[in-house]
Amino acid sequence: MVGSMGKSFLRLENINAYTIADKISDYAWDLVSKWDWLNKRTLGVQFVSAIDSVGGNIAEGFGRYHKKDKQKFYYNARGSLYEAIYWTEKSKKRKLINSREYQHIVTTLNKLPKEINWLIKITEEKLTM
Repeated sequence: MVGSMGKSFLRLENINAYTIADKISDYAWDLVSKWDWLNKRTLGVQFVSAIDSVGGNIAEGFGRYHKKDKQKFYYNARGSLYEAIYWTEKSKKRKLINSREYQHIVTTLNKLPKEINWLIKITEEKLTM
């Protein structure tokens, strides 16, 4: 996006952590939506909520103005990421996802700590408020 004075502005869709989190949350939703009621109710809700929360917190942090406020949501995203990893492991143990699905989710989620840490660091370095 270009502002009225010719300056470029970063868009949420250009943040790698956000796009990764968005895609994997849709993937998890598609998987869980096929589970039976008990599995959806007990594990699926937690699993989808945790994965959705990663991208949701990145988006909310992006929309905040002050540095510490932004970083708080990025830290929340990182916490949700580790919760999502927990639910991914639990889903595999309970045979709700197969090895291929598990590998795809874990490989994708393992990209996110570095990306989220970068958001926290760049926010610290570049913002003054």
